Amino acid sequence: MANEALKVFGLKAEAGRWILVIAGLMVMLCLGAIYAYSVISVPLRKVFEAPPPEGYGLKISSTEMQLPFIVFLLFFAVTMPVSGRYIEKYGPRRIALAGALMVGLGWFLASFAKSPQELIFLYGVTGGLGVGITYNCPIVTSTRWFPDRRGLAVGLTVLGFGFSAALVGPLADFLVAEYGVSAMFQILGFLFFTLMAISAMFLRFPPEGWKPQGWKPAGHDETVNVSRDEMVKTRTFYALWMCYTVGTLAGLMAIGVSKPVGLEVAANIGIGEQEVSALLTSLIVPFACCNGLGRPLFGWITDKFAPRKTAALSFTLIFTASLVMFTLPSSIPAYVFAFAVLWLNLGGWLAIAPAATAQFFGTKDYARNYGLVFTAYGAGAVIGNLIAGQAKDMLGAYIMVFPFVMALSALGVIMASALKPPSKVSSNPQRAHKGSIMHGAHG
Repeated sequence: MANEALKVFGLKAEAGRWILVIAGLMVMLCLGAIYAYSVISVPLRKVFEAPPPEGYGLKISSTEMQLPFIVFLLFFAVTMPVSGRYIEKYGPRRIALAGALMVGLGWFLASFAKSPQELIFLYGVTGGLGVGITYNCPIVTSTRWFPDRRGLAVGLTVLGFGFSAALVGPLADFLVAEYGVSAMFQILGFLFFTLMAISAMFLRFPPEGWKPQGWKPAGHDETVNVSRDEMVKTRTFYALWMCYTVGTLAGLMAIGVSKPVGLEVAANIGIGEQEVSALLTSLIVPFACCNGLGRPLFGWITDKFAPRKTAALSFTLIFTASLVMFTLPSSIPAYVFAFAVLWLNLGGWLAIAPAATAQFFGTKDYARNYGLVFTAYGAGAVIGNLIAGQAKDMLGAYIMVFPFVMALSALGVIMASALKPPSKVSSNPQRAHKGSIMHGAHG
């Protein structure tokens, strides 16, 4: 079909394709609701621990309350790399609809959980699978329609995932106050399914060979592109995987315990939960904005200064935030600063890692390569939230997790020095830079 004849939702393709970006952003807003877990976990734990008939009379450890969040992110990280082949085979619309059903079910079924163990399966497994199935659909769609503005289009699409908690956190708090925890899960489940299903109907690939009118691919010499089998034989892959694990560990830990740590800080200065709860929920909004904005910011820094220097900068910021939090455990401003930096750096690593994957290993087998690298996200979720829960259960305070995060971030600065192109790959710097722009916003 000629470019001139192609219409997208009744508009010229070059204009109509932006509707697909908006649809993808809406899908991502629903998927990223998991980042509001720290807000949801506080009233949920009260229900589990309250005596019957108001609750279930359980004694819940902090580690147990983190397990549903950990499992959700783990299933997301494991499922996402597998979904790519099915998106290619069946198209983004069908796969996104299947994912919408799973995500909606995960949130709805959570309302029936009577313990953290039940929540793991009803919410963590089901919801995590749904997010993993759907996550790549909007990204691949934006990538196909915007060969000329790929970084911008994909960056705007995934911005929804990072910003989601800014909307879902306050909404969840309101629903709990008005209708209770169970109704909150049911309402959000129905809302997410509806929004995702409607948005998914807009997702589709352009015709084979389509390109924006007047656009011509920039001509670059072909470079060596590394397959997944070749990639796993390089030291660079393992250095990147370990750096990605530590980088996401700090941010996902912060997201999982943002409100409980805030309550702990408030208690240290004699402020009760009832007085500070609304403030801590409202802080999720700027934290989520930091997470969203961290993606284009660190993507730009990576393009400018290369992954090695950007990773070192990120680990230095994580170390500084952890030091501030540990040394000032009775300061609300210190808490706000530290957690804003940690949320920012999580978004940052979801730009650094895909950009580095493209730079070091090329773009030919990028989907499979980054899919494997992305498993570090799951490892970070597990390790970060387990050590946070254990710090609370064994050492008496979430604050005690920050010396461990400081040590890991210091190790990260050392590991970052190994983020260099594999010695067996002779890359064209211009092509590598192109790859970082194209893929730096994924995540």
